[in-house]
Amino acid sequence: MRQPDSSLPRTGQDHTLSPYEPELGEVPSNDLSVDDLDTVNKTGTTTIGISTSEGVVIATDMRASLGGRFVSNKDVQKVEQIHPTGALTLVGSVGGAQSFIRSLRAEVNLYEARRGEDISISALATLAGNFARGGPFFAINPILGGVDEEGHHVYSIDPAGGVMKDDYTITGSGLTVAYGTLEREYEDDMTNEEAKRVAASGIKAAVERDTGSGNGVFLATITDEGVDIKGHKDFDDVL
Repeated sequence: MRQPDSSLPRTGQDHTLSPYEPELGEVPSNDLSVDDLDTVNKTGTTTIGISTSEGVVIATDMRASLGGRFVSNKDVQKVEQIHPTGALTLVGSVGGAQSFIRSLRAEVNLYEARRGEDISISALATLAGNFARGGPFFAINPILGGVDEEGHHVYSIDPAGGVMKDDYTITGSGLTVAYGTLEREYEDDMTNEEAKRVAASGIKAAVERDTGSGNGVFLATITDEGVDIKGHKDFDDVL
């Protein structure tokens, strides 16, 4: 008589595997060291997220550099839609940030396919924090903004996986300059159009002083109807 495999529970699943692994499998990995970052594209960067009375506005500059010393690209879109009503910024190495976004977007799609509903923004923020802490994404510090049934949300995700929610937040090398602008111009219950002007003003201030930021601004407007992303080379178009 054939003996059952005692290493597997009655479900037939291997109980030695962690139940907290991503639903798609393992988080992407690589064998690069932190020192390798000196020779990869980075998005020096200033990114801003603002919660408004109508939704969320996210703004980023457009510059990528090699090792923070040479401008390698002047037209980088540093904010991407990853959820029907949510977007994430790219901060850190370009490859690491792009991999981070692809991983999260895949998880969002899989969640919707399995459960028949969109993942909440707060749950997506927790997942993003878990990925940042355990994945090979090299000191990314993105902003997640989105709208769901619970309201309008802006989160910063720190390199160690910390998740912090606020009315507005800024990440990247130009944050010290941009924060001064937002502290002065931010008001509660701004409309999306008002927030776009304030966010663009913060990016412009950072561009003036931060060598890692420059070449224009991308603005993402998020409402319960979706995500709209537009780039502007001239700040006068939005100020």
